[in-house]
Amino acid sequence: MSANGGGAPWNPYGGGQPAPPARRLTFGRLFNPIAVGRAVFTPSRPDRVHDPAVKKTQVVRTVLGMGAIVWMLLSYGPASDADAVMDDRFGQIRTTLITLAVTFPVAVAVFIAAARPPHRGLFLRRAAKPAGALLALFVTLAAPRLITGLGYVTEDTDWTASPGRVLLLFALGAWLLWLAPFALYGIAQSLVHVFRTADLHETVPPLLATLLVWEVALFDLFQGAYGSVPFAARLALTLGGPLSVTALALWELRRLRTRHGITLRGALLR
Repeated sequence: MSANGGGAPWNPYGGGQPAPPARRLTFGRLFNPIAVGRAVFTPSRPDRVHDPAVKKTQVVRTVLGMGAIVWMLLSYGPASDADAVMDDRFGQIRTTLITLAVTFPVAVAVFIAAARPPHRGLFLRRAAKPAGALLALFVTLAAPRLITGLGYVTEDTDWTASPGRVLLLFALGAWLLWLAPFALYGIAQSLVHVFRTADLHETVPPLLATLLVWEVALFDLFQGAYGSVPFAARLALTLGGPLSVTALALWELRRLRTRHGITLRGALLR
């Protein structure tokens, strides 16, 4: 009898098709923000399941979700109220990040605590990279605001006051040019890979994505998000994401079980 309740015997170090090897991050590639983002935000455990169909579905899910937000902004964000619409959306993003910051460690801790030895220690060691990806994104998004908040750079800064200020201007400009694609790529990869939690275990990304998207939907519901949007569109935006993500997550979990013999029960040795 298999350890995971069906399929091939569960291997705590992965299973199924091996993932393609990750490229090493050399010194020269540090200047490439996409290469650094790929190293920070993309799962890299070499023995994890690599299923092209699952990867394609994750990408489609992310693109459709982002497309729905853009469609809503363009269709129901009139120019006269553009600032209010953007403030509302940025407020929603902040709520999402706060929700993620609280939910992520709690959910991972529950998953690890629910596992029986020796998998508990294994998952605890694997949690370092997903936690690092989450921390990297928060630091990246907070860094520009932190610089201005500390008063080192203001609207009244005289960049020509000294050669050092001129050098600082060019250094900050180059850093921001590097940081922008790194942040955008990191956000996209974090949405697709749910903060590289496949490095923890293959079943965690669909489970965590489902939990997060329903939490955000509840926040939207209680905060009256999309208040200027017609009821039908508001209902679709509020429930469409959670329902579609849940359906895809169930499909992904089923595929892991039937194609690769990997289940949550097997992972936890329950």
